[in-house]
Amino acid sequence: MHEMSICEGIRGIVEDQARAHGFGSVRVLRLEIGRFAGVEPAALSFAFDVVMRGSPAEGARLEITHLPGRAMCYDCAEEVEIADRFDPCPRCGGGKLMPISGDEMRIKDMEVQ
Repeated sequence: MHEMSICEGIRGIVEDQARAHGFGSVRVLRLEIGRFAGVEPAALSFAFDVVMRGSPAEGARLEITHLPGRAMCYDCAEEVEIADRFDPCPRCGGGKLMPISGDEMRIKDMEVQ
């Protein structure tokens, strides 16, 4: 379950930011996760609650924004949204697509006190 190691990385970032900016706790942590990032939201939420115990983010609400997958179609020269990396172009039906986004994962922001 790589969601646990993802949450351990998030915890490190939260602790570093708490030291750097002097906040005591996180009320809400917002993540942006791309469609192709390979993250299971339910597993991530479970791991988040477990890993954040004893950290400034203990008890914080985790909000996840899902970002779409996007690709450049070389057949019609359009940027399109796709549901799967191997989908054909939804505009022209072509199969020459280069994914350009959807694998990102980042902390968007935190509400702290």
